[in-house]
Amino acid sequence: MEIVKIVILSLSSILLIFVGSMRLSNPTKTYLKNSGIKLENDSSLLNEMRGVSAVMLLAGILILLGIFFERLSFTSHVIAILIFIGFAIGRLISRAIDGKPSKQISQGIIFELILGTANIYCLLSIGY
Repeated sequence: MEIVKIVILSLSSILLIFVGSMRLSNPTKTYLKNSGIKLENDSSLLNEMRGVSAVMLLAGILILLGIFFERLSFTSHVIAILIFIGFAIGRLISRAIDGKPSKQISQGIIFELILGTANIYCLLSIGY
């Protein structure tokens, strides 16, 4: 079971660190490339995007620490669940209210649900 926990936390942290750092450093280019979203040069909008990106980056770092420090494993899984399931719920609500998003965003929902569910599985099966 230990290897499953390490793999799930690794995948979760790598995704969040990569996406968070890319969106933090260049949100306009990253959103267009990965989501098909064209961000306007609006400082308030970019500020919001960078704020969420920093949360993703720091959450990824905290999740990564759970691999190396057993005391943080529980916290790492909880953070991963909150981030991935939280994004998925928000996107599903948006899909119901606002309509179907782009293909890239729809694929993102699937990955968020998979990683969120995998972290729930680890949390429940490890028996903290």
